[in-house]
Amino acid sequence: MAADKNIADEPIVDMQNVSIRYGSNPEVLSDIKLSLARGSFHFLTGKSGAGKTSLLSLMYLALKPYLGTVTVFGTNVGFASRDTMALMRRRIGVVFQDFRLLEHLSAYDNVAVPLRIRGMSENEIRKRVKELLMWVELDKSMDKICATLSGGEKQRVAIARAVINRPDMLLADEPTGNVDDDISQKLMKLFVELNRLGTTVVIATHSQELINNYNYPRIHLENKNLKIFPPLRRVITNE
Repeated sequence: MAADKNIADEPIVDMQNVSIRYGSNPEVLSDIKLSLARGSFHFLTGKSGAGKTSLLSLMYLALKPYLGTVTVFGTNVGFASRDTMALMRRRIGVVFQDFRLLEHLSAYDNVAVPLRIRGMSENEIRKRVKELLMWVELDKSMDKICATLSGGEKQRVAIARAVINRPDMLLADEPTGNVDDDISQKLMKLFVELNRLGTTVVIATHSQELINNYNYPRIHLENKNLKIFPPLRRVITNE
């Protein structure tokens, strides 16, 4: 029981004195210290070019720091083997700003990819994928090739693919940027429910309305540094 408690208390992401730069260019982020509790929900904000995508890239193991240490799921990624990194990535759902769908496949097959990698039966895959595509209002488009879908439809396919595996951590870069308000609210309900079930969620956004409507802390990037702001409103309990 003690071991389980230690794992639960361990941050899902921990960054110490992390700096990022690309080649010989100036640092994008400098001396970052960040610790995310398991099951937490954060917004990630900052002006364009502030380093939001770079920070997310560190979290989903696509980028290693120029300086400092990054620990994900208790593993120092600087010393992790290729096989270990591949297994860790399976536990992370990512919504990219440019979608990164398999354009020659249908919406259904794109969303099914993570479940097929796990070796799930096709009957169970069909049940889960159809249910999720219905939730994001793409059930009538599930057989369409992704190259023929609109930007908003592709965004929803990308989100469905990221959450279908019920990941331990979900990282989303502007996930509501290409959809209308009604769909945006529906997607946020999906993220909130996933978080309620234990998934750690980080959403990069420029939407102040989104931040105002959901009472979560905010990671803010500015001048290569990071600050964490508490929720905008205090949660009042009857204790």
